[in-house]
Amino acid sequence: MNKTGKNTYGQIIKSSALIGSSSILNIVFGIVRTKAMALMLGPTGVGLLGLYGSVSDLTRTIAGMGVNTSGVRQIAEAVGSGDTQRLACTVTTLRRVALWFGMLGGLLLLIFCKPIARLTFGDDQHTGSVALLALAVLFADISAGQGALVQGMRRIADLARISVLGALYGTLFSIPIVYYLREDGVVPSLVCVAAMGVITSWWYARKIKVERVSMPFQQVLKEARALLKLGLVFMASGLMTMGVAYLVRILVTRHLGVDGAGFYQAAWVLGGLYIGFILQAMGADFYPRLTAVANDNVECNRLVNEQAEVSMLLAGPGVLATLTFAPIVVHIFYTAEFEPAVEILRWICLGMLLRVASWPMGFILVAKGERKLFFWTELLSGLVQVGLIWVCMRVYGLKGTGISFFGFYVFHWVGIYSVVRRLTGFRWSSAYRRLVLIFVPLVAAVFVGGYFLPSTQAMLLGLAATSLAAVYSLKTLCTLIPMHRLPRPAQSMLIFFRLAPANNNVRA
Repeated sequence: MNKTGKNTYGQIIKSSALIGSSSILNIVFGIVRTKAMALMLGPTGVGLLGLYGSVSDLTRTIAGMGVNTSGVRQIAEAVGSGDTQRLACTVTTLRRVALWFGMLGGLLLLIFCKPIARLTFGDDQHTGSVALLALAVLFADISAGQGALVQGMRRIADLARISVLGALYGTLFSIPIVYYLREDGVVPSLVCVAAMGVITSWWYARKIKVERVSMPFQQVLKEARALLKLGLVFMASGLMTMGVAYLVRILVTRHLGVDGAGFYQAAWVLGGLYIGFILQAMGADFYPRLTAVANDNVECNRLVNEQAEVSMLLAGPGVLATLTFAPIVVHIFYTAEFEPAVEILRWICLGMLLRVASWPMGFILVAKGERKLFFWTELLSGLVQVGLIWVCMRVYGLKGTGISFFGFYVFHWVGIYSVVRRLTGFRWSSAYRRLVLIFVPLVAAVFVGGYFLPSTQAMLLGLAATSLAAVYSLKTLCTLIPMHRLPRPAQSMLIFFRLAPANNNVRA
C-alpha cells in the first residue's frame, strides 16, 4: 500500500476516534435525557418529542436552503486553494445568510403554525407549541452556520467539543423543564437544546482567525448565489429526508396511534445511537477530504473504499451488540412500557449496517457537485421509503416500521452502487468484500437466533458473535495505523490481550 493510502487510513481512524469519543459522552447524556423523558412522559410524550422534532427539522431544512452544507464545501475548497480573501468572503457571507435564513424559517413557522398543527396532530391544541418551535429553528440555523465554518476548516476536535457541550447543557436544562411542565415542556426543552448549540458553536467558531473583509450588500448577494447554487440541491435533498421522516411519523401516528409513534421513535433513536458517530465522522472529515480529490476518479474511489472498510470494522460489532442486547437496551433507556420497540429495533439494526455501507458512496455525488443526479436519486429514495412504510405497516403492523427501514436500505445500497459505478467506475475493494463475507453472516445468525432460539441461547450466540467481531475489528484496525501513534495505555492493553504484536510497525 502506498504512503497516501496509509496516511488516509490513519486520518479516518483519528477522525472516527475523536467523533467517537464525543459520541460516547453524548450517549451517556442521551441515556440520562431519554430515560428521564420516558419516565416522566411515557410512550405518548416520546411520540410528541419525535413529532415536534420532525416539524422543527423540516422547517429548518426549507429555510436553510442548504447553504450550510454547501458552505462546508466552499470553505474546504478555499482552504485547499490557499486563497485567504476567498475564504474570508465565503465565511462572512455564510454567517450573514445563516442568520437571515434562520429568521425566515422562524417567521414561516409562526405564520403557518395552525395548519401545521392540524396536519401533524389533527387538531388546533398544539398550535402554540408549534409557534414556539420558531425559536428552535432560528437557533439551530445559526448554530449550523457556525458549525459549517469549523467543519470546513477540518477542526474535528472542536466539532467533537461542540457536540459534547451542546448535549451536556441541553440535558442539564431540558430535564428540569420537562419535569415541571410535563408534556407542555417538550417544545421548550427543544428550544433550550438549540440555544445551547448556538452558544457552544459560537465559542469555538470565534477561535478561527479569518481575515476581516468589508462586503457591501450586493457583494454578499453575489457570494450567496454561489452558496445557493449547490445549496438548493442540498436543501431539496434535506427537505426530502426530513419530509420523509415527517411523513413517516404522521403515517405511524395515524395508523398506530401516538403510542405507536413513541415505540417507533424509541427504536429509531436506539438504532442510530452507536452508528451516529460513524456517520458524523464521515460528514465531519471524509466529505471535505473527498471534495479535495473529487476530480480524480481513481483517488476518489480509493478514499471511498478505505472509509467503507473502517466504517464496517467500527459498525459491525456495535450492530451485533445492539441486536444481542436489544431487550435490555430498551429497558435501560426507556421503561418496560416500551417492550414493543424491541422488534422494531432489531430490523432497524439490519438497515443501519447497510446505511453505513452505502453512505461513503453517496458522498461521491456530493463531492463532485453532481446536482441533478444527486437530486433525482434522493427523490426516488424518498418515494421508495414512504411507499415501503405505508405497505409494511398494513401488512406487518408495528414491526413493519422496522422492516420498511431495512427494505429501503437494501434498495438504496443497490441503487447508489449502480449510480457511482457508472459515474466513476467504482468497485468494492477485495478488503471490503472480505469484511462483508465476515460480518453479514454473523449479523444474520444473531438476528435469526433472536426469533428461533430461547432467549438465553440467543443471547449467548449474540455475545459470542459480538466478541469475535470485536476482536477481529481491533486486530484489523491495529494493522492500519502504527502502534507508536496510539496512547501508551492503549498499546499496553492491545499487547496484553494479544490483539497486536509488541513490535507492530506495519503500515506506518
